[in-house]
Amino acid sequence: MKVSVLTDIKKVEEQERDIPAIRRDEVLIKVLHCGVCGSDVHYYEHGRIGDFVVEKPMILGHECGGEIVEVGDGVKGLEKGDLVAVEPGYPCGKCEFCKTGRYHLCPDVVFLATPPYDGAFAEYIRYPADMVYRLPDTMDTVEGALIEPLCVGLHAAEQSEGKVGQTAAILGSGCIGLCTLMALKAMGICTVYVVDVIEKRLQMAKELGASAVIHGREQNAEEAIMELTQGKGVDLVFETAGTEFTTKQTAKLVKRGGTVVLVGMAANPVFPYDFGTLMSKEAKLHTVFRYKNLYPTAIELVSSGKIPVKKIVTDTYEFSRIGEALEDSIHRKDEMVKAVIRM
Repeated sequence: MKVSVLTDIKKVEEQERDIPAIRRDEVLIKVLHCGVCGSDVHYYEHGRIGDFVVEKPMILGHECGGEIVEVGDGVKGLEKGDLVAVEPGYPCGKCEFCKTGRYHLCPDVVFLATPPYDGAFAEYIRYPADMVYRLPDTMDTVEGALIEPLCVGLHAAEQSEGKVGQTAAILGSGCIGLCTLMALKAMGICTVYVVDVIEKRLQMAKELGASAVIHGREQNAEEAIMELTQGKGVDLVFETAGTEFTTKQTAKLVKRGGTVVLVGMAANPVFPYDFGTLMSKEAKLHTVFRYKNLYPTAIELVSSGKIPVKKIVTDTYEFSRIGEALEDSIHRKDEMVKAVIRM
């Protein structure tokens, strides 16, 4: 089979490897679509994300949808020919976090395209069947690949404990910011303001239902949101851009008694952060690390038409152009929102 391997910083090579043999509790999946995530781009450009360092050649890609071509003897509920979405983190199932339903915090999780584990920029992957979800007939594998980032947005919305009638601001309208927007709209939070510095992403936020969009380079986002909220701030603030500047803004934008959710991860420690302002408002601070128990919910929301997740895709590349897709994700940010690889 063909695989695309990150062999060095900013260098991917197409190689051939054996099609993997499955165990009795696994399925073999022919990957049909795979999203290009910000983490893929970060590993490609820098060779690391925080403490996760690429120390040997690695296959990128973890947002994947495909077709089952082989089923292990011990697998139930999945069949050859099923179109599926793959939840890319496989936990140990034995630690305290797994046993309490918080398997996304499992310290021994095997996560696709996170060092030292290979990902899904490959013609085939084998995977434990209990983390593979059949797609209904109303969905395709592009949507299947996008279930992964959608789950991040849904988890962020859940962490906020948002309620109908509240107001929200999202700082950053890349893939995760837009998925958070769609999640909030689906749960009945109608007033959502979106801030970014890229016009194309702001236009997409408008199309997906943002109440107002704010260009962070052309407007003072803090002043704009305070004007929109009569000086009160918003009930919920989501930081999805992963920058020091936007992280610091969250304490100023949140309403008294409101909630801040940090979704993006800044490259370096954010210092100083205004905890005094946050405390004077008795605002809650939540963080997001991946997601848990959300794939069935996300699939239902997409299949029912409540979340049009495929609208965020702006660019599709063939397998042979994975290197180009990664480069474009760095250098064409003004033109791109979400790239998907057609395998």
